This record gives sequence, C-alpha cells and structure tokens, in this order.
Amino acid sequence: MTHLTAVILTYNEADNIADCIASVQFADRVVVFDSGSTDATQSLAREAGADVIEQAFVDYPSQRNAALDAVADGTGWVLFVDADERFTEQLADEVRAVIANPGDVAGYQIPRHNYIFGHLTRAAGWYPDYQTRLLRVGRAHYDPARRVHEVVILDGDLGTLTNPLVHYNYRDVTQFGVKQRRYSRYDASILYQQGVKPKPYSLLSMPLRQFWWRFVTLSGYRDGLHGLHLSLLMARYEFYKYRLLWGMWRGAVVPSG
Repeated sequence: MTHLTAVILTYNEADNIADCIASVQFADRVVVFDSGSTDATQSLAREAGADVIEQAFVDYPSQRNAALDAVADGTGWVLFVDADERFTEQLADEVRAVIANPGDVAGYQIPRHNYIFGHLTRAAGWYPDYQTRLLRVGRAHYDPARRVHEVVILDGDLGTLTNPLVHYNYRDVTQFGVKQRRYSRYDASILYQQGVKPKPYSLLSMPLRQFWWRFVTLSGYRDGLHGLHLSLLMARYEFYKYRLLWGMWRGAVVPSG
C-alpha cells in the first residue's frame, strides 16, 4: 500500500505548525500528534487541514510508537516530521517515487540541512545528519530504551534519500543552551549507568577532544566563525556533561531516571 500519512509531533508549536503542514500536503493524510499544547497549535492545525490526536507525553520513543499505532489502519507508510522542519518539492517527489516501488526497504533515512542561528551549517557534524523518518507500517518501531535521540528498529532494509529535509532547529544561543543542557544531563546519566567513572583530567581532556572532533575531524572550520562558535559551544557542553558525571559519582548530582 502506498498510502502515506505525515505525522507531526507537537507541543506548543503555534509559530511553526501551519508552515510545516503546508510543506507536507503531498501526503494523503496529515496528523498532528500533540502532547497537550496550551497555545493555539491544535486549532491552527485543524484550520490547516490536519487531523489532531492528543496523547500525554512520556518520552520520545513512546510518543512515536503511539503515533505509529494510532495511524496504522489504512496507511502503508508513515512520514515523521518535526514542526520546525520543512519539505521541499524535490524531496516530496522523491518520497512519492520510492514508496511506489520500495522492494524490501522498511524505512528510509533523509539528510537534513540544519539552520543554526540562521546559518546553513554544512560541517561540524550537522550534515548530512541522516534521520530515519519514512517508515513502512508494521515493519518499524522505535527502541523504547533510547529516550532521547530516538533509534528506529527496522524489519527490512534501510534506504537513503538524496534530497535534504530543511530543519530550522536553533534560533539563538539561549535555545541551543537549553536543549544541550538537557541532552548533557541525559548523556551523563547514561554514562553513569554504564559504570563510566571520569578521571579528574576528563573535565579538560574530553571538552578538548570534542572541540577537535567538531572543528577539525568533522571540518567545522569550513563554516568559518560560525563553525568555530558551534565547536566551542559543543566543547562547553561536553565539559558540563562530565562535570555532571563527576557529581553523580560523588553523590552531589542525582542521575536522570
């Protein structure tokens, strides 16, 4: 079945939702899977022609798996889109073409163009930034153990699309910092649960390694001052992660659940 349902996970995305829905109108159905927004997200989504399903948020894999279950009847493919992402006409045409003749492919990964602080970021680890978002119903689900940075488990092959998805992911340094601190705490908790004990010098060595990896190995220098800024920011949050991990082993910081 080539019927395609686009699913947009939302929480208070009134500023983004209409444009996002407009970019996925090539799908046969658009569903906004909302976590109880307190702004106009739901009403704007309905005005734009989407169906709205409300589901209390537990974590990201649970939310995506619940969305897969909710729309499974009557559709062959699900396309997950975030509210701050946009599909181009070229990518829409490619999606339609591949689901018409998928062979044994159970899911497709899509490269992303990330706009960070208004700049298209092509290095330092932000491109191609493949996201497995186009999933064959009944042959894909999300790993429940990965509560952040979700991982898709496929019963079949993984295909790769060529045209990029456009992602307006970080407006400014403040928004970037909020998300990176949350990710740092989660990553530190995972390391703690795995029994990783930092050395005193880790607070210096790991941020330096992160900077070198972003700026040199992943060619962050190609993005000029923007790449330097991002590489320094990521080194900062690597320091924050290992400071949290150090605190967890000393009993001063409670690991995330």
